[in-house]
Amino acid sequence: MTRTTDSPSAAVERALGILEHIALSTGGLTNSELSRRLDIPKSSASYILRTLERRGYLHRDAESGKYRLGLKVLALGRGVHTGMDLRKVALPFLQQLVDRTHLTCHLAILDAGEAVYIEKVEAPGFIKMDTWIGRRMYVHSTSVGKSLVAWLPAAEIDTIIREHGLPKRTAKTITVGAKLVKELEKVRTQGFAVDDEENSPGARCVGVPVFDSPAHPAAAIGLSGTTGQVTHENLPKLAEMLKETARKISRQLGFVALR
Repeated sequence: MTRTTDSPSAAVERALGILEHIALSTGGLTNSELSRRLDIPKSSASYILRTLERRGYLHRDAESGKYRLGLKVLALGRGVHTGMDLRKVALPFLQQLVDRTHLTCHLAILDAGEAVYIEKVEAPGFIKMDTWIGRRMYVHSTSVGKSLVAWLPAAEIDTIIREHGLPKRTAKTITVGAKLVKELEKVRTQGFAVDDEENSPGARCVGVPVFDSPAHPAAAIGLSGTTGQVTHENLPKLAEMLKETARKISRQLGFVALR
């Protein structure tokens, strides 16, 4: 049978082309831009875009009309990351951080709006963090959580807040949405996040994202200790060590690491 432009295979090719073009764009693309670049009718592009948006593969910005990749694509990508064994690649680098800092190091991913520890290297000595592999953490009160969500679109951050709330873990926990948004802006600016006794009294943590594209973290790594171990004086140095380690992990996995 001769393939036509209306055949199912052509529609699949168009859908994949749309996803590929949006993935390579830095700020998203409109229906008109995609129609022009892919040389397909706007009506056909609109139908495909609406379908992909409804299924969660794309997210449309209401103001600009531009489409960006949605969480469903990230969920598919997580399977690739698992196949490449993110934990196995990251573990030697985490161990190096622990050897240099004598602090506990965690590797976390975002899953269903929560930060999940998928690797941990315990610090030497008697002081131990009450954490474990598989533990799920709130994103608003942890450094790795803030690092994982800071680069998400505002609508996705709003969804996480709506679904999980902003429970008060300590007297220092951010419990107001506007304050969290401001805090995440700070995280994006400086490239690292801090949990200053916001999740557990007496504990201070610093975290950074591990990017898999210029503006999307696939994971986050963090150093945790007591407020006496992670001080306001040594925190900037720890953040720089973490950022360099995150870049190394990104390169090993073939990810893009620009920060």
